[in-house]
Amino acid sequence: MDAVRHPQGEERAEWVRGEERTALLVLIRGRFRLRFPGRDVLLERQGDYVVWGRGVDHSWCAEEESVVLTVRWPSVPGYRAGG
Repeated sequence: MDAVRHPQGEERAEWVRGEERTALLVLIRGRFRLRFPGRDVLLERQGDYVVWGRGVDHSWCAEEESVVLTVRWPSVPGYRAGG
């Protein structure tokens, strides 16, 4: 589980491809866009969330300074996002 702050305008440099876990992303504050093949999901109210399954390619961008909480399962020993 990771709560991460993203400055306005920050974008994922490359799409995540072949992720082996299911994920839940919850917007704590800000405005955050998730990109999936053929569809974007905009999170703009506190508590908005999106869930996606294994193998779903995705990317994202912070349209405003944002804090998001991401939960991925199953967990991967030793894995830590954001450094």
